[in-house]
Amino acid sequence: MLSRVIRRAASVSSTRQIAFHSSALVAQDAVVERGSVSDLLAGNATARNSAEYVVTKLDDLIGWRRGNSIWPMTFGLACCAVEMMQVAGSRYDFERIGMLFLASPRQTDVMVIAGTLTNKMAPALRRIYDQMPEPRDIVSMGSCANGDGYYHYSYAVVRGVDRIVPVDIYIPGCPPTAEALFYGLLQLQKKIKKNKRLLLTIRK
Repeated sequence: MLSRVIRRAASVSSTRQIAFHSSALVAQDAVVERGSVSDLLAGNATARNSAEYVVTKLDDLIGWRRGNSIWPMTFGLACCAVEMMQVAGSRYDFERIGMLFLASPRQTDVMVIAGTLTNKMAPALRRIYDQMPEPRDIVSMGSCANGDGYYHYSYAVVRGVDRIVPVDIYIPGCPPTAEALFYGLLQLQKKIKKNKRLLLTIRK
């Protein structure tokens, strides 16, 4: 009788261990899956098969092409636009890294919003943003564009351009220096090169 009880207790404990082990494996797989998605969003993903390898290399090629040929559209609204003009001058010469200011939204992939956005200008900003081809990025330059800065409590301004369009890079300052804008554009360049849009699409 005692031996039967011992054998039954041993079988129950082994069953519990198997169930615990299997649930732990499932949890571990879930953690690995979440980690791969987080690595993918951070730009550190690795391919898990030959198809993903090809797509990853294609993403790298597209990111290299986009990152080295950024064509921003000028949208100067206030004094920050003066610093934006200085970046395009001969002292900083940001054309040497593939950037070129254009005036047509249909030929640009980045918009630099420099200055205070008023309520009357907001619909025009959104209309121009909608005319830009995908993929597109937005740089918010200066305290007024980031959160209205000096005019934060004014009735006539929008408290941050991110209420109208999605912003990728924020550049603080009132106004930011030309070096700050140049640094922000370099950070945007790094972000574009790390983008894994196609790989994220096939993993979904």
